[in-house]
Amino acid sequence: MSHAASSSSPSPAFGTPARPGAGGTGRAGSRGTGTRGAGRAGKPRFGFGLVGPRRDRHSVPLDQLEALALPVGDDGMVIGVDAESRPAVLGINRPVPYDITLIGGLWTAQVLALRAAATGARVAVETGRAQAWTALAQAAGGGQPCIALHDVGRVPPQGASAGSPVVVIRDCGMRPPRGRVVSAPWQSVVTLLPYLSPVAPRLLEKSSLVGVQRVSPDEAAQIGRIMGLPRHEYEALSTLADGVTLWCTPSDRQFVMTQGTDAETGLLGAARRMD
Repeated sequence: MSHAASSSSPSPAFGTPARPGAGGTGRAGSRGTGTRGAGRAGKPRFGFGLVGPRRDRHSVPLDQLEALALPVGDDGMVIGVDAESRPAVLGINRPVPYDITLIGGLWTAQVLALRAAATGARVAVETGRAQAWTALAQAAGGGQPCIALHDVGRVPPQGASAGSPVVVIRDCGMRPPRGRVVSAPWQSVVTLLPYLSPVAPRLLEKSSLVGVQRVSPDEAAQIGRIMGLPRHEYEALSTLADGVTLWCTPSDRQFVMTQGTDAETGLLGAARRMD
């Protein structure tokens, strides 16, 4: 699973220049605030900027350093909570090509689309059932065209960049054809499969991340072999509740419960595995 610099203005090159007569009255004031006449106020720091405030140093005993820790999580979009009810984050916008395969339901894919758009990504949906996506595309972005629908095989180049990342969601059925638009820097591709199809092994092996929702015991065993899952994990795949997904990579696995917000539930309904 994945895993949100500052700059400061340079200090002035020189200190504030002295003005004749500004240092006081009488003889010393008539000579300005030069080095000789500045003994009372302190020697000017020409070339080093203005003198800043002086404060006592702050120190913390070594055994209290942990008290200064901040609860900073991973960078990405929140896709749900893990088994300990902690936020589970998916870093979907990356500077390298990133492929995701989701064996699951349309509801979860649409929640991913909405949350990816909320992070500022443009979402292109390649689908053969546009009617299932139309309401979502119209509602997303508050009227801004952040989710675009395309027929299968008709997704144009997206021009992804760091300032304008793209997520392509391929909802093309059990045997999705090879896409014209593939993953690239700042352009991730999510392929949705309703079940374990004949093309699934190839997709799972080349994906950077795989999500699996409830499947049959036979499909669970096959997924376990492909992904190298322990027996207790792949056997659990046939008993998962609606909204629960096992997200896994070759080195990491996590069960995540995705719960819709009020807005998502009002638009998409309750979490469900079957469409």
